[in-house]
Amino acid sequence: MIVSDRLTLVPATVALARAELADRGEFARQLDAVVPDNWPPESAADALPLFLSWLEAAPDRVGWFGWYALARDAGPPVLVGGGGFLGPPQDGAVQIGYSLLPEFQRRGYATEMVNGLVRWAFGQPGVEVIAAETEWANPASVRVLEKVGFTPAGSAAEPGGARFELRRKTKPGACAPG
Repeated sequence: MIVSDRLTLVPATVALARAELADRGEFARQLDAVVPDNWPPESAADALPLFLSWLEAAPDRVGWFGWYALARDAGPPVLVGGGGFLGPPQDGAVQIGYSLLPEFQRRGYATEMVNGLVRWAFGQPGVEVIAAETEWANPASVRVLEKVGFTPAGSAAEPGGARFELRRKTKPGACAPG
């Protein structure tokens, strides 16, 4: 679990991912949070079965896949978004992704979530670089990455996209504040 000023980030487990796909009530109970009716974010919906298969194949790697972002700044915890990595480090690098439900965008939650995930990843052995891919046409996402300290590092795999990277600083915990 990662706790920041307004968010609690809960790592996806096999049980949580199964509940997310099969039973919204059980999913909300396990998270101990309100799950909005429009969960999951459109950009993440198709990936849920894939993330579950990754978790089932490597349940000991919790934290290297999905995380649920629960906002606790206005009443009971509410699931506002999710983020995570495409697996453990390979050659010192991991790739991060994130998304928020539309009604929770433009409140700083994405920056807070990405900052928490970055701090967690750099606290794990073997992580020297965190990469992210986004579209230049999505200035809010670009701004999130810039606020956390990512810099452009070439083109993304998808046309019209950009790759950003954040390298570990020599001093532990030296990534940008949230």
